[in-house]
Amino acid sequence: MRPSPEQPAFADGSGVFIVRNAASGTAVVRADPADTFATRLPAAIVHELAEGEDLAEVVAGAMSSDAPPAVLGVYGGDGSVSRMAGLARQHGRPLLVMPGGTFNHFARSADLVDVDAAIDALQAGTTIEVSAIEVRADEGEPILALNAVSVGTYPELIDERDRRRAALGKWLGGIVAAWRTLRGAESLTIVREGRRAQVWSVFVGVGRNDPQRVATMQRETLGESTLDVRIHHARGSRVRAMASLAFGKRTAAVLRAVGLMPPRSDVERLVVEEFEMTVRLEEGHPSVFVHDGELEEQSPGGFTLRCVAVPRAVTVFASPLPGR
Repeated sequence: MRPSPEQPAFADGSGVFIVRNAASGTAVVRADPADTFATRLPAAIVHELAEGEDLAEVVAGAMSSDAPPAVLGVYGGDGSVSRMAGLARQHGRPLLVMPGGTFNHFARSADLVDVDAAIDALQAGTTIEVSAIEVRADEGEPILALNAVSVGTYPELIDERDRRRAALGKWLGGIVAAWRTLRGAESLTIVREGRRAQVWSVFVGVGRNDPQRVATMQRETLGESTLDVRIHHARGSRVRAMASLAFGKRTAAVLRAVGLMPPRSDVERLVVEEFEMTVRLEEGHPSVFVHDGELEEQSPGGFTLRCVAVPRAVTVFASPLPGR
């Protein structure tokens, strides 16, 4: 990666439009970035995303103004980053990613550890072309995902957590959701290439990932335009189904050491450019999938999900790293 000759260094933030999602990262204590924006990017326009406000409409308004931005930036979690990535691709603008969520999977993959690191990359003008997943459920609109798409146990956990967030908050709601999901998790049926399978989960990640993992929620490469698919067949217990959601290397290693991670024989791996499956659900089973932590509800009974690898999907400001 090197400075792009066509990209100016936006030293004071001129031409930069940043949307800040204050609702992201409520499960962690994080310093307010307002002072950093004011000091390092005084000329940038920062828009605070209000509750119920549509990100696409906000960006469309900025792009239709007399001085449309040259850079689209986002401060938020993985869901906000992925939505803005899709808009940056749509409008042909480079993306400035500033971590402001709970896990910040994509920002960590790009070595954007904090707001200052992102601004350093912006001011240096260093960018990378990032691959992504385009996912479509049935005949719905395509969605751009930067990290992973999933069906099964993980989406059900997110669904349960979101329903409890208003009363318990994200952190406590997550604990209660994990417990309830562990007690009541049920396998689901998928059909792929005419074959049926009972599975706990399916993860479709961008680029080849650690072969030891099931939940490939954080990508390991940025440019590789392949899909790394993990199909966790329902041959083991609910405990193993939940343990398989561990995405941190250390956590996964500990769970593997105590025998809670599923054996390799239970996890089917595919490295492909396209992946399609039909999800069939029993009555009462939530009809949902997740992309980068964002829950998408579908018609009851099931749906068909198609994922396609998209090379060079979006240009992202990122610090240069050896071998990237």
